[in-house]
Amino acid sequence: MADLKQFAEQLVNLTVKEVNDLATILKDEYGIEPAAAAVVVAAGGGDAGAAEEQTEFTVVLKDAGASKLAVVKAVKELTGLGLKEAKDIVDGAPSNIKEAVSKAEAEGLKKALEEAGAVVELK
Repeated sequence: MADLKQFAEQLVNLTVKEVNDLATILKDEYGIEPAAAAVVVAAGGGDAGAAEEQTEFTVVLKDAGASKLAVVKAVKELTGLGLKEAKDIVDGAPSNIKEAVSKAEAEGLKKALEEAGAVVELK
């Protein structure tokens, strides 16, 4: 049981890039689609009360902060958008970065954006 708990902790602490890499591996090597991978990651981080917890989150960029260029680069990298689209999202703050994502992915996005200097909220 301790091994499963340790595995769950590892899943919850994955970065956004690691979650994306995991989704790619699950799809390419095991035939599990990315949407299903997000469910697996979310389920791995939950406990008995998970059914009562919010399961889908929206990552909202509240403010770009002082490092606007770094935030634009982070949004571009995390969303796969082009530079112009990422800049438009940052300029239009507050704006949704991603909607209906798992808790683990939302927290990873929030962490990455905050490291770039942004103010981020999860809804």
